Amino acid sequence: MEQTRIRLILASASPRRLELLGRVGVVPDAVLPADVDETPRRAEVPRLLAARLAATKAEAVARAVPDALVLGADTVVGVGRRILGKPASADEAASFLAMLSGRRHRVITGVCLLRPDGRRSERLVTTILAFQRLTQAQIEDYVGSGEWQGAAGGYQIQRRGEAFVRFLSGSHSNVVGLPLFETAQLLRGAGWLRP
Repeated sequence: MEQTRIRLILASASPRRLELLGRVGVVPDAVLPADVDETPRRAEVPRLLAARLAATKAEAVARAVPDALVLGADTVVGVGRRILGKPASADEAASFLAMLSGRRHRVITGVCLLRPDGRRSERLVTTILAFQRLTQAQIEDYVGSGEWQGAAGGYQIQRRGEAFVRFLSGSHSNVVGLPLFETAQLLRGAGWLRP
């Protein structure tokens, strides 16, 4: 007799994460976005913020659905110690792009998988990117496209933003919002995906 598979809950509102999971054949049983405060703590660096928010989101949903596997994730863009979140306005998006212009930055995603028995598995994945030098016209055109909305760092690599990337080292899917290799490894470790 085949054992019933445990339910998988994605604790994220990101349509990009859901799409990425689908690329590797993972379809969560439910999507329950966690309502958590994403404000960085005083002196919190990008890596610590990504890890904390992924765990906080997973924990919040696990309290509501304790009998399921809960997958939480959070992506942060860092320039040095500075955190570039989701721009609140077109002006802020333009300032983010100006800051990224001609320089390297890091995209860090924390991934946390909570099991019903309380065990947790976590990964922190960093991708290093460098943008070309952007002209003012390029920045204005990109901001005018609206792609910056809801995107950490003010750009989407899976869309027009990829044209600015002159160097990338690490996971491309991480920059989109979920490192697929590491996430699949966590799900295999929990017995949800076949090895």
